[in-house]
Amino acid sequence: MRLATLKDGTKDGRLVVVSPDGSACAPAPVKTLQEALEDWDAVAPQLAAASNFPDPLDASQILAPLPRAWQWLDGSVYASHGALMDKVIGVDKEPVPWPLMYQGVSNKFYGPGEDVVMADEALGIDFEGEFGVIVDEVPMGVSLEQAGKHIRLVVQINDWSLRALAGPEMKTGFGWVQAKPPCSMAPFAVTPDELGDAWEDFQPNMNLAVFWNDAKFGNAHGKAMGHGFDALVAHAARTRSLVAGTVIGSGTVSNANFREVGSSCIAERRGIEIVDEGAARTDFMKYGDRVRMEARAADGRTPFGAIDQKVVRP
Repeated sequence: MRLATLKDGTKDGRLVVVSPDGSACAPAPVKTLQEALEDWDAVAPQLAAASNFPDPLDASQILAPLPRAWQWLDGSVYASHGALMDKVIGVDKEPVPWPLMYQGVSNKFYGPGEDVVMADEALGIDFEGEFGVIVDEVPMGVSLEQAGKHIRLVVQINDWSLRALAGPEMKTGFGWVQAKPPCSMAPFAVTPDELGDAWEDFQPNMNLAVFWNDAKFGNAHGKAMGHGFDALVAHAARTRSLVAGTVIGSGTVSNANFREVGSSCIAERRGIEIVDEGAARTDFMKYGDRVRMEARAADGRTPFGAIDQKVVRP
């Protein structure tokens, strides 16, 4: 099934079940997605039972599936992206056998068509196309074999970055804060079973098409993760339990042949230019620029819908 959250004048919106063709919706038995996640075993069968979709789905009324979350943890599991960024930024670190992860802003996720407010063009505004999962309550120390069972929904994310701040913050060795404003989510949160062959080994088996100002920018494939989402969940829960509604991201989707398939963020494109030509030619985003992201399965389905947003002044 696919779920969406609609505007209703509150911060968390109103949960609905989306029709198979994405054109209509049905009311959910609970008000918010957070409520559903906190009692998933009882609520999910009621959501799945929806067969009559009486209300037209107005795209302008769609918020992020989870407009605010208790926790947002973002990984970096696409090796081609990580290696290139480390080289360009000048970060020299030993490889580790566990997934890289940081904790970011969770009190706001932009909706899929919402204008994105950025503090200053000079800070290097960049998009980052990712996949993510939302879990129910995960016990501390969960095994890898059990971790995947806690993945209840799969989502598509734009993890916005401010690149002029990212390098200096990373070099401190203490993580980043200013470089990471709120993320965006595509319209629909999707249960893994709904994805079928597009979800394999706890990884998205689909491409992520990215367009910047209507020009094709990238079409990397999601199934190049060094660690699946089951491993990301287990890593995050090693020393603490995870509250229901925790969102975990993959990091920027990237393939080793990024010169051919393109990139999911501007920084990667600039990194390629630096390595190949000695200097970056592609600038970062400006006010008024748009980015569109849409995951596409092999059969042409777009299970999450599209993120289509404009960057604006404060």
